[in-house]
Amino acid sequence: MAASHHRSLPVLVVILSLLLLAAAVGPAVSEANSTVFWPEKEMRKYRRARAHLKRLNKPPVKTIESPDGDLIDCVLSHLQPAFDHPKLKGSRPLDPPERPRGHAPDGTATTGHDFQLWRTSGESCPEGSVPIRRTKEEDILRASSAKRFGRKPIATTRLDSESDDHEFDHSLVPCDSHDRQHAVGYVVGDQYYGAKASINVWAPKVTSPSEFSLSQIWIISGSFGTDLNTIEAGWQVSPQLYGDTSPRFFTYWTSDAYQATGCYNLLCSGFIQTNNMIAIGVAISPVSKPTGGQFDISLLVWKDPNHGNWWLELGSGTLVGYWPSFLFSHLSEHASMVQFGGEVVNSRPMGEHTSTQMGSGRFASEGFGQASYFRNLQVVDWDNSLVPVPNLRVLADHPGCYNIQGGINAVWGNYFYYGGPGRDDNNDDSCT
Repeated sequence: MAASHHRSLPVLVVILSLLLLAAAVGPAVSEANSTVFWPEKEMRKYRRARAHLKRLNKPPVKTIESPDGDLIDCVLSHLQPAFDHPKLKGSRPLDPPERPRGHAPDGTATTGHDFQLWRTSGESCPEGSVPIRRTKEEDILRASSAKRFGRKPIATTRLDSESDDHEFDHSLVPCDSHDRQHAVGYVVGDQYYGAKASINVWAPKVTSPSEFSLSQIWIISGSFGTDLNTIEAGWQVSPQLYGDTSPRFFTYWTSDAYQATGCYNLLCSGFIQTNNMIAIGVAISPVSKPTGGQFDISLLVWKDPNHGNWWLELGSGTLVGYWPSFLFSHLSEHASMVQFGGEVVNSRPMGEHTSTQMGSGRFASEGFGQASYFRNLQVVDWDNSLVPVPNLRVLADHPGCYNIQGGINAVWGNYFYYGGPGRDDNNDDSCT
């Protein structure tokens, strides 16, 4: 019996070992099954980001590091992202067109070369190349998806450029919880072929990474449904897009109300850059200070009457590049509205209106040295002539949060002050 008992011990040891192994492996398998899904999901997002990076970042002939950490790649001009478009493959940037009549560079505005942080070292890109801010992996991963990277939220309520009563079109339903709010001066009711203004630059506080604050010119045509065409240029603070809170020079375009077409800067096939000294999407320095120096940039957008493309000039006569006319439906002919002013995204954190600032974060009534301004507002008419804006109207859709006041004088022509703090301790009741 003893011998039989001893012979059974190895069998029991094997059985116990198997039971212990099953107990140990069982939860591990379950745990593995529960975690495999998440790495695969994240890996798909990562792979899409890497593929998007490969399309966007072109091989540079030179790279310049900006003091803020941006990398500026000097890319041969015919290899920039715009030339990935089927209608542009194999072509090269066009020569500059004739400026509008009545165009006189503003001697008080920047030349464009002296306000970009990356230029402080004195380096620039060689002739035949254009400077492009390098997109990083983390830039794309901050976006809701690689597909939406570099695009504005889909339009919610805005002025209808084809409306006779010029009221806000509240029939548009936002596609997400983000609400865009504005304080703008605008002209409507004619055919417009461009616009010009000088804008002072600030560094407004943006309280949520998904929000932004910008000041810009809009060239607009179509309705505010699915066929809205816009060309936009100005400065913005956008933590989600750039990863910081610096004000940056930017461009934008869309031909379908921000849905599937268009993008910021050079983040898709669209805007064609022609200048080797100006980079789009880079930090602006210096900026305006309360009761201190006021720093502004001058922007001109106009339609070349010969080829129909829309060109962008920055500062005192510096051409940046152009939007080809084939990108657009309505704007291939002319604009039906021009807007100047500020825009913020209000994500309603904690269920309340955002504290993201517009402009300087001060209301229009505080005036020069405190409030943000647009000055010397002009439009380009059918004869390719710059003329003062006729019948400028001003409108703020949430005046308790951000407001606007217009005026006219001999030095600034048509102008307005605009902006505000959003929700703060002083306007809890009026900013909702």
